[in-house]
Formats: sequence, structure tokens, C-alpha cells
Amino acid sequence: MSNLLKLAIVLLVILIGVSNTIYVVSEVERGVKLRFGQMIEADIEPGLHIKIPFVDDVRRFDARILTVDAEPASFFTIEKKRLIVDSFAKWKIANVETYYKATGGVERVAENRLAKRVNDGLRNQFGTRTLHEVVSGERDLLMKNITQELNNSVRDELGIEIVDIRVKRIDLPSEVSSQVFRRMTAERNKEAQELRSTGKEKAERIRASADRERTIELANAYRDSEELRGEGDAEAASVYANAYQQDPEFYAFMRSLNAYKSAFSNKGDILLVEPDSDFFKYLNNQDVK
Repeated sequence: MSNLLKLAIVLLVILIGVSNTIYVVSEVERGVKLRFGQMIEADIEPGLHIKIPFVDDVRRFDARILTVDAEPASFFTIEKKRLIVDSFAKWKIANVETYYKATGGVERVAENRLAKRVNDGLRNQFGTRTLHEVVSGERDLLMKNITQELNNSVRDELGIEIVDIRVKRIDLPSEVSSQVFRRMTAERNKEAQELRSTGKEKAERIRASADRERTIELANAYRDSEELRGEGDAEAASVYANAYQQDPEFYAFMRSLNAYKSAFSNKGDILLVEPDSDFFKYLNNQDVK
């Protein structure tokens, strides 16, 4: 075996030894050191560390805030109304040693246990509240209470801290939704019909008021026009009377001429009048001046 090959083997052994001796824990990780499966160091600080090769084992876990999305579950309110609730929780590792002992460091195991506890907590909170309270009235208070209650248990049992719990969606069961929607539709149709009836009633009132005002205005206008016409006719009659009083014979002559004009305006008309009638007074009496 050549010296070069020996040197390469030695360097390879040294490299393997160094790689199994030095390890790094990043800022976003938490770690524990195991020796023959037994924990000898918990919550290793971030940075560069040394371990015994092939004897010690280092397990690293994500120290950031994680999300567990629980499966939708069925809960009953205090009114015995069943709801389908979809929720999620934000959590992080609070105690590395407790977390590892409780879950074996498997994130999926921690999420399953936490999801079950979240659903149990929501079931207890929903069971003491009405539908209105859980949907809108006291949702923030409900989330705050369940977060505090769960943190009191999971911190000691699972080494986990719950940062926040939120309800994404609350639905009625499918067998109830159709009935509720039909009832809501009927109520809305009833409300719409009432609004239409009220609108029609107001429209009729406005139309009747407008017609009444129109009739009153027309009557007043007709009255005023008749009064003005009467005043005009009276004034005209007075003027004519004053004028004709100055020469009554001339007035009678003018009236006869107007009568002749009207009587003989149409050539097809036939007029039967006695010759000595007053109608021909001015035609028969040539001495009239």
C-alpha cells in the first residue's frame, strides 16, 4: 500500500470522526442529546457543539411557531343545536425535554394529540354557549378561554405552548342546512312582500294626494278664469252700453247689418221672413238716415 493511499485513508477517517463529533444547532431549532438512547442534555443552545462519535445522538426539532389544522368536528351548543366546526391552532415547543418524552420528538404525534385536545376544548366551550354567542357574540372570549385552559395542561404534559386558536368556519349539518335555507327564504319573501305592500300603499296615497291637488288647482284656475271672463264681459258690456247710448239708432242699424251678414253668408241657405218684418226694417225704410 502506497503512502499516498494511507494518507488518504487517514484523512477520510479523520473527516468522518470530525463530522460525527461536531454538530450545529441553528437559531430556529431546539435539540436534545442522547447517549445510548438516554437523554443526557436537553434544550441545547444554538451554535457549534461537540459529541462523542457513534455514542451520542442529537435530535433537532423546529422551534418556530407551527400550525395544526384540526379536522372539522361536530359540536352541540347549550340549545342542543349541532354545528360543524373547522378550527386551527398555532403552537410552539415550550419545554424540549417534556416534548421529546411525550411525543418522541415526532411532530405528527404532537399535532394529533394537540388537535384532539383543541376539539375537546371547543366542545366544552360550545356546550356552555348559545348559537349566537359562538358565531358572533363571544367568539373572541371563547378563543381566549380555550387557549388559557389548554395551555395549563399541554405545557406540562406535552411541553407545548399554544399561541392562538381560531375557528375558520362554522356550518350547520347538511341535513339541517336545507331546512334553514328554506325558512330563511320564506322569511325574506315575507319581508319583501310586506315592503312591496307598504310601498304600494304609500304610492296610492301619494297618487291620490296628487290627484286631489290637481283637481283643486284646476277648479281654482277655472274659478279665476270665469271671474276674469265675467269681469271682462261686464266691462265690455259697459263700454258698449256707453257707446250705443250716444246714438241708439246707429246701434240698432249696426246690429241689423251684423244680422244680415250672418244670415246671408251662406248662399245655399234659405230664409223665409215676412216682408214687413222688423228684420227688413232698414232695407224697406230708405228714409232712415
